[in-house]
Amino acid sequence: MAPMGIRLSPLGVAVFCLLGVGIIYHLYSGVLSGRIAAFRQRETVDLRELLALSVEAAVLGGREVKRVREDNALEEKSKGETKEGAKEKLTLGDLSSHRNMYQLIKTAFPSLQVNSEEHDNTRVEDLPAWDRRIPEEIAQVVGRSQEVLPESITVWIDPLDATQEYTENLRKYVTTMVCVAVNGAPVIGVIHKPFTGYTAWAMVDGGSNVKPRDSYNEKSPRVIVSRSHAGKVKGFVEAAFGNNTVIFPAGGAGYKVLALLNPTDEKYEEADVYLHITYVKKWDICAGNAILRALGGHMTTLKGEEINYTGSEANNGGLLASIHMDHKALVLRLPARDAEKN
Repeated sequence: MAPMGIRLSPLGVAVFCLLGVGIIYHLYSGVLSGRIAAFRQRETVDLRELLALSVEAAVLGGREVKRVREDNALEEKSKGETKEGAKEKLTLGDLSSHRNMYQLIKTAFPSLQVNSEEHDNTRVEDLPAWDRRIPEEIAQVVGRSQEVLPESITVWIDPLDATQEYTENLRKYVTTMVCVAVNGAPVIGVIHKPFTGYTAWAMVDGGSNVKPRDSYNEKSPRVIVSRSHAGKVKGFVEAAFGNNTVIFPAGGAGYKVLALLNPTDEKYEEADVYLHITYVKKWDICAGNAILRALGGHMTTLKGEEINYTGSEANNGGLLASIHMDHKALVLRLPARDAEKN
C-alpha cells in the first residue's frame, strides 16, 4: 500500500515559511548587524585625514595663484562692488586656484558640503587624486584620529584671499585658505602663503604648527584692520581703545590673523587685536577662527557672539579676534555699532 501524501493548507505553508525566516534571522542577525555597523563606521570622516587634505588643497591652490601672478596673466575682471563701495575683483588666479582646490576635496570626499568664494567648477583634467597620506609633520602633532559624520561637516575654501592686493602685486598679504567646520564650529584651519611657501595649520583638540607670541598688550592694544574694507573703523577703534591707539591697515583676513601669532616666514606687523566692523564672508574668516580656537584664542562678532559656519556665507556682525587676552573685557570696551552705517 502506497504511503499517503502529506498536504499542508495555505495557512500551514505560511506558518512554515515564517518559522524558516525566523530561524535564518536568528542565525544571521549578528553577522548582519556587524556588517551594518562596519558600513556605518566607514561612512564617518577622519578629521586628521581632512586636515592633511586641507593642507594639500591650500598648497595646490597657492601654486596656481603664484603661477598666474608670475606669468602676469591675471585676466582681471570686476565682480561688482562690496557693501562699502570698493571694487570686488576676480582674476584667473582666483578661478584656477578654486578649480584645483574644490576638485581635490570633492574627489576625496564627494559627500562633503564645500563652500567656496568662486563657483566655476570647470574640471581640471590632469589633477592627480589625493593619495590619503598623512604628512609626518601632522602625524607627530595630531596623535589620534577623530571620526565625525559627513553631514555634520561644512568645508569653506578661499582660493585667493586679498585679491585687491594680488592685483597690486602686494604679495605678502595673499593667502589661500581652507576651513573645516563641524556642526557650525570651526575645528580645522589652514592658511597658506603662496609667495613664501609658508603654511599655518591647526586642529582644535589636535594641535598646530604655529604658536602665539610671548606677550600681548591688553591695556593699549595695537589693532590690525582691513586695508580695503575699513569703513569707519578708525573712529570705532579710537572710541574703544583711545585716540593714541596704533592702527595697522592690512590686506587679507588670513594675513591679519597671522599678525596676531608668531609665523616664521617673514616680518609681520605685530598686532594684539584684529577688528572688522563691516560685512565679511565666512570663507574669509573661518580658517583663522579655527587656528585661534585651537591655540586658545577667540574670534567673535563685535557683540562677543560665536560665529556659526553653516548656512549663509554672510557674517553681518563684524568681528573681534584676540589671543591670550581677556576677550570678554575687550568686547565690553567696544562702542555701539550701527550696522546700517558701517
